[in-house]
Amino acid sequence: MVAFAEAVKDSIVQFLTQTGWLEWCGVVSGILCVWLAAKNNILNWPIAIVSVIIYIFIFYDSKLYADMGLQVYFLLMNVYGWYFWNKNRKSTAIPTPVSQITRKEILLSAAGVIVFTFVLGFILRQNTDASFPFIDSFCTACSLIAQIFLARKVLQNWLIWIFVDIIYVGVYVSKDLYATAIMYALYIYIAWMGYRQWKHTLKETV
Repeated sequence: MVAFAEAVKDSIVQFLTQTGWLEWCGVVSGILCVWLAAKNNILNWPIAIVSVIIYIFIFYDSKLYADMGLQVYFLLMNVYGWYFWNKNRKSTAIPTPVSQITRKEILLSAAGVIVFTFVLGFILRQNTDASFPFIDSFCTACSLIAQIFLARKVLQNWLIWIFVDIIYVGVYVSKDLYATAIMYALYIYIAWMGYRQWKHTLKETV
């Protein structure tokens, strides 16, 4: 029992001492922007911009190059999402409506994920010292799709986020990014809440 308590204590100390202030800033802003997105609040976009800029530096330092590149993409998509939500809010009296994914979007997304994963994974494995090149590339591909659907207010974006965030938790723990792993674990819960809330909103508009 004493040995177990010491192990827990050591884990907590390691978590606190190995998590830098920059990662904590990324975690706080990341959780806040996802929570606001789940609440259908347009302020999620400017806060998300701050978060992804922080994580560009964090993932570069951790040699997660696909994730680093993904943050640049997120930066552009966050600007687009902010514009898209704001444009529709100004042009109508109601917020941008939630929509369902189509069969065509499912097929195109699946094909895109497969191609992107193998191409980027091979490039990273052959030309860089990237950690987990194919897993990193797969998660990046799924995140690319999910972010597009989030910006376009497609309900199923939350299901994709839940799936990919589960994988990310394991990846970040293995890279000693404990605060980020906890953040992604919270993302899973927030994404599930977002899915339920958006689904309820969709039913009300049908």
